[in-house]
Order: sequence, then structure tokens, then C-alpha cells
Amino acid sequence: MMLTFDPLYWFIVGPCLLLSFLCSAWVKSSFSKWSQVGARNGMTGAQVAKAILDFNGIRDVSIEQVGGFLSDHYDPRSKTLRLSPQNYGGRSVAALGIAAHEVGHAVQHARAYAWLGFRSALVPLVGIGSNLAIPLIFLGMILHSVGLAQIGVVVFGLTTLFTLVTLPVEFDASKRAMVALADGRILVGEELDGARAVLRAAASTYVAAAISSLATLIYFALRTGLLGGRDD
Repeated sequence: MMLTFDPLYWFIVGPCLLLSFLCSAWVKSSFSKWSQVGARNGMTGAQVAKAILDFNGIRDVSIEQVGGFLSDHYDPRSKTLRLSPQNYGGRSVAALGIAAHEVGHAVQHARAYAWLGFRSALVPLVGIGSNLAIPLIFLGMILHSVGLAQIGVVVFGLTTLFTLVTLPVEFDASKRAMVALADGRILVGEELDGARAVLRAAASTYVAAAISSLATLIYFALRTGLLGGRDD
């Protein structure tokens, strides 16, 4: 069974792929717009990140520049905040908003935010599952082994769980970012609206990823008989 020729696949997963594309376009459009608007304070993303970390009493997180477009992330293992070039040295509303968002994850880590801890615990399992799930499902189909295919679906479910757990983590980081930007008077007025628009667009990609993963899980569950009985 090839996915590209299966009408059920396109019926269930197809709209999700379109949603992902639209969310990605929204992120690029929003970032492009607000990356051209300079923040009045003249600070760089790295300087804002350092200021918010200091305000929260966090002294053990390093800030580094990393290559790539919008490759910004916080690594809880090494306690390192990595910002892409356009946000590390950028002085735009978009750069400051994204930098503040990533600091939000560092604050979550320092405050032992439960959802972040849960997501981190899932990482090694998801790493294994992402490499095994699809091969197990298709091998089970080829060998006509329903049990093997269903094991693959269960393993794939770990990836879906990860995308769902990611949602509260990302939403909370954005909330912390907006509070820090507003309370610290780092951004004001329309600048805050711009930062919020960029972070909302970015959050939509996580929502789309979770929906797509859930739809794919449902599709495989239907095709392997975990839902709706055996597909003969």
C-alpha cells in the first residue's frame, strides 16, 4: 500500500499538510514584516536575552549564535541559549520577541516547569521511535503481520505524544516572553503587538505539527486495524 495512491491518506492527512504549509508561510510573512521594524531601545536579541535572564536571577545559561534561519532554541542539557544570526545581533521587534521566547524556555527549566520536564523525558524515546515506527508499520504490511504493524503504530504514537506535549511548553514560553517584554519596558505599544504577532505565527506551526501527527496516527491505526477493525 503506497500512501501517495491511498485516497484515505489524502482525506485524513492531506488537509493537515495544507495547514502546515499555510502556517509556515504565516511565520515567514510575520517575521519578514516585523524584522524590518527596529525596536526603539536599540538592543540586540542577545542583549535582551541576557537582560531577561539576569532579571530572573539565572546566571548559569550561556548565549551563543548558531547558524541557520530561525534555528533559535534552548538546550536544557548544556543550559545554552542558541540564537540564529538574524536574532542574535538583530535589533528588530521580531528578533527581540523570538529571543525573549527562547529565554522563556530557560526560565521554565530554572523553575522546573513540569511540561518541559515531561517533554525532555520523552526525547530519547521519540528519537528511537521516529527511526523505528514507519519501518515497522510498512514491514508489517509487507509481511502481512498485523501485530508488527500495530507495534509500529504504537511506537509512532510516542512522536504524536511529543508534539502534543510541546504545545503547552511553547505557549507558556511565549506567555513568559510577552510578560518580560512588557514589564521590563523592553518593547512598548505597537512593538508589543508585533512581537505577539510573530510568536503567535510561530506557535501555529507547533499546532499544525501536532494535528498532522495525530492525523497520521489515526490513518495508520485505521489501516492496521487498531481503529475500526481489520483492514483486509
